[in-house]
Amino acid sequence: MGVEIELSGARVRYGPLEALHGVDLAVPARALTVLLGRNGSGRTTALRALAGTVALAAGRVVWQGADVTRLPAHLRARRGLCLVPDTRAVHAGLTVADNLELAAPDADFTVALDGYPRLRPLLPRRAGTLSGGEQRMLAVSRALLRGARLVLLDEPTQGMSPPVADRTYDLLAELAREAAVVVAEQRLPPGRTAIVHHLRRGRVVFSGESPEFGDGSPR
Repeated sequence: MGVEIELSGARVRYGPLEALHGVDLAVPARALTVLLGRNGSGRTTALRALAGTVALAAGRVVWQGADVTRLPAHLRARRGLCLVPDTRAVHAGLTVADNLELAAPDADFTVALDGYPRLRPLLPRRAGTLSGGEQRMLAVSRALLRGARLVLLDEPTQGMSPPVADRTYDLLAELAREAAVVVAEQRLPPGRTAIVHHLRRGRVVFSGESPEFGDGSPR
């Protein structure tokens, strides 16, 4: 299993506060990776560092063997990176159909609507009028349509009902057959095989496969 992207000695500062303290983590190609931790652990910052939406104070981001530390986020997107943030992940003033069309200019929404049939009757609705869970469905759908080789999602199932959340991880597992998929979560998705990086106070305290992680405490 080759490495798609990695952080090496990554440090991120917000003013005088350091959010990541020399983090090393590798994301394999064509696999599901979970950045696990509580709020304030650094998992979201690590995700943003991979995406290029926060700058490193020290360390490197290496993507497919190339140093992209200084590459802006929009150029990483052009190279095949898709970020689904935890907030403002959809265009609120546009309809659901418009949001999907931006991700799939050929207007083929089949993957999105097969994945989330509940979106079909919502196509003419403005995205900003949807519930939180519906907006997350739309945001994940847009990621599914992009054909990206690296997909980063921050708490993708937030606000979803348990059945829809489970369906979402089915979709992400399917996507991970073709792309590197990285999610930032507070809890390990149940019943899923993944690479886990557990962060605590800006440091990685465990890296390994999900069965090794067990009930939440590194063995």
